[in-house]
Amino acid sequence: MATRIPDAVRNAAADAVVDRIDTGSTNAQGRLRIYTGTQPASANTAPSGTLLAEVSLANPAFSASSAGVATLLGTPLSTTGVAAGTAGWFRIVDRDANTVLDGSAGTSGTELILNTTTISIGATVQITAGTITMPAG
Repeated sequence: MATRIPDAVRNAAADAVVDRIDTGSTNAQGRLRIYTGTQPASANTAPSGTLLAEVSLANPAFSASSAGVATLLGTPLSTTGVAAGTAGWFRIVDRDANTVLDGSAGTSGTELILNTTTISIGATVQITAGTITMPAG
């Protein structure tokens, strides 16, 4: 038999994860970093690829979850490219720069939605949407 959890537990789990973004004291907000290449095998792994852009997040960074889905607040979010390349994944760190989570980035069908995956130095990068989803089973 598969393990399954009800929506109330999925919501609590999603909320617990995204609440970690707002912890710490070094910075006023957590940050979202966009990288080139393939997402590492684990969020415990050091980032791979080139850091293309970084944006400070709202505090709180995500909405309370519904049906296990928490939504990035403050979108659209804009920042400036610090390197040139094609966005492939993102990592979110808390206020002390500890990894909270990472996921895929693209223009559709990914956890982080960008206006374009082609990022240039000095060009505006816009995050149009983002979600974190806890599985039901």
